Amino acid sequence: MKPIFLCGFMGCGKSTVGRILAKKLGCGCVDLDKYIEDGEGMKIPEIFAKKGEPYFRELETKALAEFGSKGGIAATGGGALLTEKNGETAKKAGMVVFIDTDFDICYNRIKDDPHRPLAYNSTKEQLRERFDHRRPLYTANSHFRVEGKGSPAAIADSICELYRRFEK
Repeated sequence: MKPIFLCGFMGCGKSTVGRILAKKLGCGCVDLDKYIEDGEGMKIPEIFAKKGEPYFRELETKALAEFGSKGGIAATGGGALLTEKNGETAKKAGMVVFIDTDFDICYNRIKDDPHRPLAYNSTKEQLRERFDHRRPLYTANSHFRVEGKGSPAAIADSICELYRRFEK
C-alpha cells in the first residue's frame, strides 16, 4: 500500500480522520508530529524553544521521506506540506489529501492548546493570516482536496474513494 499523507491547517482533523481511515483500510496511522517527538525525545514546544522552528521543519522533511517508504496513513503537522520540496516528497511517495476545514472550526479546536506553540502564542487574527497564507500551499502540494465539514467518518470515506481511484 502506498502511503496517504493528510495535510491541512492545525485542528482540521488530520489525526482523527487518519485513525478512522487506517481502520477502514486495515493499515497503520502515524501522527508525524508524535513521530518527531519520539525521535527527538521531547515535545514540539520544547523543540521550538530549544532548537527553533527551522530545525523542527528539517525534522518534518526527514520524517516525510522516512514515512514514504513505510506505507499507511500519515497525519502531517500543519506546516509539514507548505514547501514545494515536502510536497514533492510526499506526492512521489503516495497520495496527498488536503482536508479543507473552515478556519473557525480549526480555531475553536486549537485556540487553548499549549501543545501547539504556533497557535497558543498567536492571536486569532494572526492565526487567520497564517490560515489564509497556507491554504493555497496545501492545495498546491496535494493530489486531492476534501471538505472538512462532515463527520470524521464521512471524510475518511471520501478519502477511501479517492484512494481507490488513485491506486488505479
